Amino acid sequence: MATKIRLARGGSKKRPYYHIVVADVRAPRDGRFIERVGAYNPMLSKDDENRVKLDVERIQHWLSAGAQPTDRVARFLDAADLLKREPKNNPQKAQPGKKAQERLEEKRQAEEDAKAAAEEAAGEEAAAE
Repeated sequence: MATKIRLARGGSKKRPYYHIVVADVRAPRDGRFIERVGAYNPMLSKDDENRVKLDVERIQHWLSAGAQPTDRVARFLDAADLLKREPKNNPQKAQPGKKAQERLEEKRQAEEDAKAAAEEAAGEEAAAE
Protein backbone atom coordinates (compact mmCIF):
# COMPACT_ATOMS: atom_id res chain seq x y z
CA MET A 1 0.00 0.00 0.00
CA ALA A 2 1.46 3.39 -1.03
CA THR A 3 1.27 5.96 1.76
CA LYS A 4 1.79 9.69 1.93
CA ILE A 5 2.49 12.04 4.79
CA ARG A 6 0.29 15.02 3.94
CA LEU A 7 -1.90 17.81 5.26
CA ALA A 8 -5.60 17.33 6.02
CA ARG A 9 -7.49 20.62 6.32
CA GLY A 10 -9.59 21.45 9.32
CA GLY A 11 -10.78 24.68 10.85
CA SER A 12 -13.55 26.97 9.72
CA LYS A 13 -13.89 29.19 6.69
CA LYS A 14 -10.91 31.57 6.36
CA ARG A 15 -9.39 30.10 9.56
CA PRO A 16 -7.32 27.15 8.30
CA TYR A 17 -5.86 24.50 10.54
CA TYR A 18 -4.12 21.40 9.22
CA HIS A 19 -3.45 17.96 10.68
CA ILE A 20 -0.34 16.20 9.39
CA VAL A 21 -1.53 12.69 8.64
CA VAL A 22 -0.30 9.44 7.13
CA ALA A 23 -2.83 8.34 4.53
CA ASP A 24 -3.29 5.98 1.62
CA VAL A 25 -2.61 7.85 -1.63
CA ARG A 26 -6.11 6.96 -2.87
CA ALA A 27 -7.88 8.49 0.15
CA PRO A 28 -9.37 12.01 -0.22
CA ARG A 29 -7.53 14.98 1.27
CA ASP A 30 -9.76 15.39 4.33
CA GLY A 31 -11.01 11.81 4.35
CA ARG A 32 -9.77 8.55 5.78
CA PHE A 33 -6.24 8.45 7.18
CA ILE A 34 -4.10 5.89 8.95
CA GLU A 35 -2.53 7.98 11.70
CA ARG A 36 -2.29 11.60 12.79
CA VAL A 37 1.37 12.55 13.28
CA GLY A 38 1.30 16.31 13.76
CA ALA A 39 -0.43 19.64 13.28
CA TYR A 40 0.15 22.89 11.40
CA ASN A 41 -1.52 26.18 12.28
CA PRO A 42 -0.74 28.81 9.59
CA MET A 43 -2.60 31.49 11.57
CA LEU A 44 0.22 31.66 14.12
CA SER A 45 3.32 33.77 13.50
CA LYS A 46 6.27 32.13 11.78
CA ASP A 47 8.46 32.23 14.90
CA ASP A 48 5.82 30.64 17.17
CA GLU A 49 6.89 27.16 18.32
CA ASN A 50 3.27 25.93 18.20
CA ARG A 51 2.92 26.69 14.47
CA VAL A 52 4.16 23.19 13.51
CA LYS A 53 3.91 20.26 15.92
CA LEU A 54 5.41 16.92 14.89
CA ASP A 55 5.43 13.46 16.46
CA VAL A 56 9.06 12.83 15.49
CA GLU A 57 9.14 9.16 16.49
CA ARG A 58 6.09 8.18 14.45
CA ILE A 59 7.19 10.23 11.44
CA GLN A 60 10.56 8.48 11.44
CA HIS A 61 8.74 5.14 11.61
CA TRP A 62 6.55 5.99 8.62
CA LEU A 63 9.48 7.36 6.61
CA SER A 64 11.36 4.12 7.22
CA ALA A 65 8.23 2.21 6.13
CA GLY A 66 8.33 4.05 2.79
CA ALA A 67 5.78 6.85 3.26
CA GLN A 68 6.45 9.80 0.93
CA PRO A 69 5.90 13.34 2.27
CA THR A 70 4.24 15.98 0.13
CA ASP A 71 6.22 19.12 -0.75
CA ARG A 72 4.82 21.21 2.13
CA VAL A 73 5.30 18.45 4.71
CA ALA A 74 8.83 17.84 3.38
CA ARG A 75 9.59 21.49 4.18
CA PHE A 76 8.44 20.96 7.78
CA LEU A 77 10.49 17.77 8.07
CA ASP A 78 13.55 19.51 6.64
CA ALA A 79 13.19 22.30 9.21
CA ALA A 80 13.01 19.64 11.96
CA ASP A 81 16.10 17.83 10.52
CA LEU A 82 14.11 14.65 9.83
CA LEU A 83 14.52 14.70 6.06
CA LYS A 84 16.95 16.35 3.66
CA ARG A 85 15.02 18.24 1.01
CA GLU A 86 16.79 19.36 -2.13
CA PRO A 87 15.96 22.98 -3.03
CA LYS A 88 14.00 23.40 -6.23
CA ASN A 89 15.66 25.16 -9.17
CA ASN A 90 13.39 26.88 -11.65
CA PRO A 91 15.35 29.45 -13.69
CA GLN A 92 12.26 30.37 -15.75
CA LYS A 93 10.26 31.38 -12.66
CA ALA A 94 11.41 35.00 -12.70
CA GLN A 95 10.91 35.49 -16.43
CA PRO A 96 7.76 37.25 -17.65
CA GLY A 97 5.17 35.36 -19.69
CA LYS A 98 5.13 35.06 -23.48
CA LYS A 99 2.80 38.03 -24.09
CA ALA A 100 4.78 40.28 -21.74
CA GLN A 101 8.02 39.32 -23.50
CA GLU A 102 6.41 40.17 -26.86
CA ARG A 103 5.31 43.58 -25.53
CA LEU A 104 8.81 44.29 -24.20
CA GLU A 105 10.32 43.32 -27.58
CA GLU A 106 7.88 45.64 -29.40
CA LYS A 107 8.69 48.49 -27.02
CA ARG A 108 12.44 47.95 -27.46
CA GLN A 109 12.04 47.88 -31.25
CA ALA A 110 10.00 51.12 -31.20
CA GLU A 111 12.68 52.82 -29.09
CA GLU A 112 15.41 51.71 -31.51
CA ASP A 113 13.38 52.97 -34.51
CA ALA A 114 12.82 56.35 -32.80
CA LYS A 115 16.50 56.62 -31.95
CA ALA A 116 17.52 55.80 -35.54
CA ALA A 117 15.04 58.34 -36.91
CA ALA A 118 16.39 61.02 -34.55
CA GLU A 119 19.97 60.29 -35.62
CA GLU A 120 18.96 60.40 -39.28
CA ALA A 121 17.19 63.74 -38.80
CA ALA A 122 20.24 65.15 -36.99
CA GLY A 123 22.47 63.95 -39.86
CA GLU A 124 20.25 65.68 -42.46
CA GLU A 125 20.31 68.95 -40.53
CA ALA A 126 24.11 68.84 -40.33
CA ALA A 127 24.33 68.15 -44.10
CA ALA A 128 21.96 71.05 -44.88
CA GLU A 129 24.16 73.58 -43.09
